[in-house]
Amino acid sequence: MNRYQVVTLALAFLVTACLIGVGISIGENSPLGILGCIVAAFALMGFGFSYKRKHMR
Repeated sequence: MNRYQVVTLALAFLVTACLIGVGISIGENSPLGILGCIVAAFALMGFGFSYKRKHMR
């Protein structure tokens, strides 16, 4: 695996962990946890899309 693939794989795992965190936060009735995990997931996905666009050029 080259560096690009390792970084995108790591980002995919982190976004998945954030989405799992949303589910756990819903179960714990933690609005702050829900909001934090959603914001982190969107930020990581945005970074992943920009990283992909940068490397596709």
